[in-house]
Amino acid sequence: MASDKIVQLSDDTFETEVLKSETPVLVDFWASWCAPCKAISPVVDGLADQYDGKVKIGKLNVDENPATPGQYGVRGIPTLILFKDGKVLDQVVGAVPKNQLESLIKKAL
Repeated sequence: MASDKIVQLSDDTFETEVLKSETPVLVDFWASWCAPCKAISPVVDGLADQYDGKVKIGKLNVDENPATPGQYGVRGIPTLILFKDGKVLDQVVGAVPKNQLESLIKKAL
């Protein structure tokens, strides 16, 4: 069950929703055919609920929005990139454990 706190991102909304966001943003670059993306999805949904109001969590489908992943050198998915003040703070690639994503988020808080 997807969290209603997840922001669905696109190439068109990326600048407004992520780069100009007042709060840190964790972006999940994913695709519908990607098994590890599906595996990590419940973890990302849980983080959206856990950090609601502190960190914005967004998902960007790389097949539907090819420009943004290219700009950030996304080669493998899932890639999760943490943005703060419009800049990349850190990133992880692959279906990593929840505690690794929490450590990533804490860098921005």
